[in-house]
Amino acid sequence: MYILLIILIILAIPFIMAAFGNTEFSIIRKIIINRTPTDVYDYIKYLKNGEKYNKWVMTDPNMRTDLRGTDGTEGFIYAWDSDNKQAGKGEQEITQLTPGERVAHEVRFEKPFANTSQMFMTTTQVADGRTELTWGFIGQLNYMMRVFHLVLNLRKALTKDMDTSLNNLKTILEK
Repeated sequence: MYILLIILIILAIPFIMAAFGNTEFSIIRKIIINRTPTDVYDYIKYLKNGEKYNKWVMTDPNMRTDLRGTDGTEGFIYAWDSDNKQAGKGEQEITQLTPGERVAHEVRFEKPFANTSQMFMTTTQVADGRTELTWGFIGQLNYMMRVFHLVLNLRKALTKDMDTSLNNLKTILEK
């Protein structure tokens, strides 16, 4: 009886912690790329280029995509649908472009869970021919998403995926 009670208490801990956890999350990652801010910006403003460096986009090579509008301009939408649960289904829209400096997106997930998040990339010159690229991912967490973030340690996984993507991007741009 006591063992069952202890197991139930252990299983309940993430649910209790989630009830009092943050309703917002943000992950900010940075990398130095040996290219000018203009060079970096001119590459990252095109969502289609994410197919070459973004770990999440590269999860399923058979993912179905629907491109609406003109890539590299505000309002462009990159929609995806995949049978792979890690890739899921959703769309990403360019919401703001500040030439040479910042690209902002809204990411709307449908599967495996419904959620909307904001994402941005900024370029800052740190030396001649060197750019600091900052990538931010910000969103709201409903109760079940807070549970998943705790149980699956999603912050760590998302941070690792963003770092992998940034290193892929650095490799491409420095060739």
